Amino acid sequence: MTDHYKDKLSEDAYRVCRLGATEMPFSGKYNDHWQQGTYLCACCDTPLFSSEHKFESGCGWPSFYQGLDDAIVYLPDHSHNMNRIEIQCKQCNSHLGHVFDDGPKPTGKRYCVNSLSLVFDA
Repeated sequence: MTDHYKDKLSEDAYRVCRLGATEMPFSGKYNDHWQQGTYLCACCDTPLFSSEHKFESGCGWPSFYQGLDDAIVYLPDHSHNMNRIEIQCKQCNSHLGHVFDDGPKPTGKRYCVNSLSLVFDA
């Protein structure tokens, strides 16, 4: 079976989105990106995050305090001797990053997302 995402994504984006890798902190094009619009899944173009919910967390990855509607799946992640919650695109199961409980009001959440898992729509 052919994986059509290999044709759509760069090698680095494929490693992040389909294999669950993490890009280096402060390396992603959306870390310091403040244009108004919507962040979509790099694999299937599902709307995931609004720029209205983006904030500067200082962690080195784009951070949002909430996702859009019911677009994200939450999975336990016990890799690297940590207990985290992985976030994936509900439509295609693309790895996005992780969600933590140290974000700002009103949710208290920090969706820590790899830039390579996103495309931006102004």
